[in-house]
Amino acid sequence: MTQKMYSLPALPYDYAALAPAISEEQLRLHHSKHHQAYVNGANAVLEKLDKARRENADLDMKATLKELAFHLAGNRMHAMFWENMAPAGKGGGGAPSGKLSEMIAAEFGSFERFKKEFSQAANSTEGSGWAALAICLGTMRPMIMQVEKHGVNTYPFRILMVLDVWEHAYYVDYKNDRAKFVENFWNIVNWDIVNRRLAEVLK
Repeated sequence: MTQKMYSLPALPYDYAALAPAISEEQLRLHHSKHHQAYVNGANAVLEKLDKARRENADLDMKATLKELAFHLAGNRMHAMFWENMAPAGKGGGGAPSGKLSEMIAAEFGSFERFKKEFSQAANSTEGSGWAALAICLGTMRPMIMQVEKHGVNTYPFRILMVLDVWEHAYYVDYKNDRAKFVENFWNIVNWDIVNRRLAEVLK
């Protein structure tokens, strides 16, 4: 039986839709080249595993699984990133509402304080990585994570929102000014999607 492989998910908007926060050139490169590379990488590792199993051959499992985790996390984080953005004024930007708004206010004191902490986390993530909003199911507290690469420093919590701060996410538009990219991200956050993810966790 042929096993299923991964494919690049389509964007929920066209490549020009997030401008000026993210230009068409930047988004097209990020999605069609960088995200595609993680999909291809994950599939290549799966093919290597399938071949080894068919032939009953040995693999360096430590290296193989590390490579697979890198590509799978890259694929999943990017898919979440595309979803939790929307064109400014057309679902993107503003402030959260509903349960998410209540939980952010309870944890951080205000939405502005949350934005400040999240932006600081994004701007100070070392090397290549992500800033993420997650929820701890043990305490039901929303928490901010800095994720180096795709998995280092992650908490075992459900992720609600991610911001890619690898240089490939912003360099075409902002060069080395990560802070400006992070500032403009708030204009295109899709809070409806973030609230929907929270609702799924709380079911």
